[in-house]
Amino acid sequence: MFFFRDSWYNVQRIKPRNPGFGRNAFLAIIIAHFSGKRKTDPGRILGEPIGDFMTKRERVKAAIRHETPDKTPTFFHFAYDGLTKYGESLWERYGRDDMRKLHAEGKLEYRNALYYSMGNHVCFLENFPWWDWKDLPAAYKREDTPDFIPGTRDFGSMEVFASSVRYLREYTDAYILAEVWTSDFEKAYFSRGLEYFLADMAAEPEFAMELLDFITEKNLSILEQIVRTPGLDGVLLGNDWGSQRDLLMSPQTWRTMLKPGAKREYDLIRGAGLDVWVHSCGDIRKILPDLVEMGADVLNPVQPECMDILELKRDYGRDLTFWGGISTQRTLPYGTPDEVREETRRVTAALGEGGGYLIAAAQGIQADVPLENICALVDTANEL
Repeated sequence: MFFFRDSWYNVQRIKPRNPGFGRNAFLAIIIAHFSGKRKTDPGRILGEPIGDFMTKRERVKAAIRHETPDKTPTFFHFAYDGLTKYGESLWERYGRDDMRKLHAEGKLEYRNALYYSMGNHVCFLENFPWWDWKDLPAAYKREDTPDFIPGTRDFGSMEVFASSVRYLREYTDAYILAEVWTSDFEKAYFSRGLEYFLADMAAEPEFAMELLDFITEKNLSILEQIVRTPGLDGVLLGNDWGSQRDLLMSPQTWRTMLKPGAKREYDLIRGAGLDVWVHSCGDIRKILPDLVEMGADVLNPVQPECMDILELKRDYGRDLTFWGGISTQRTLPYGTPDEVREETRRVTAALGEGGGYLIAAAQGIQADVPLENICALVDTANEL
């Protein structure tokens, strides 16, 4: 399989500490793969001390456990405009023949085939069943608070999603993540408009809670299916609670209205043995203790313009794994390749100490980032 070919390449390129580490370790990987047993290192299967080689999935899991992997894992992400502009050039520079073949056969989605070729340790999926508002009336986004909950529509297929997870598990050694970018708060303000829903939270809290409770129940009914998918490692829930300077609402309002539903969703994910990934743009430092208490494992995007990343590591590095941290507002779009390399090394050294970090830009890379800066980030990250 392609997984084995890639694994043997990794075994060959790493200089081992254990004299016996080599082709026998590769055979151990095969045994572990077919037996379904997760091993931190092939040397453990053979009764040797822990060796140098770890799969990409194991590196991510180690980072989340706040252990130091043999290499800091990477998880690059592109915004739509960035991928549209640079996808072909990146595919030409980094595309692997096996990933090209799997994509051509319909077994891997384009982005995962490309990003895995670029060194990504995480493969993500967005083709799971989910839901959206149906026939939302224009009047719903007006100042007057509605007196009803709009209709919904479901989309996606569990069979298609499960098949995608199975292919990723069969043909890659990546950590597999389901990404739900619009969860409770975003679903609510997508229906009402951000300003009007924030006004609802302040002036019409009963309606705001009714809408949020409806969204949570709908989310949970589908998440219950998603988390049972064999081979899945984690679930990301996206809610942009922050602005560049602070929360969009008071911490007390967040704790009263948004925390209970999010906690139920985190509990469901953790109860299935999966990791909880949280996305929120902006400065959300005031609720980070809550996220830790609720059981969040990974925090994204970690924008250095909004929060001091050294303070985050000092105060929450024992509990949260950080994904992001490399500036998409300054260095990547406006710096030189050398400045991108320096920041990548500096941020990785700071956030990756003792595990707990996935190398990435703070946000999805957009079209304003020069191609040479993207390659400087990718190449440097893959060296670390």
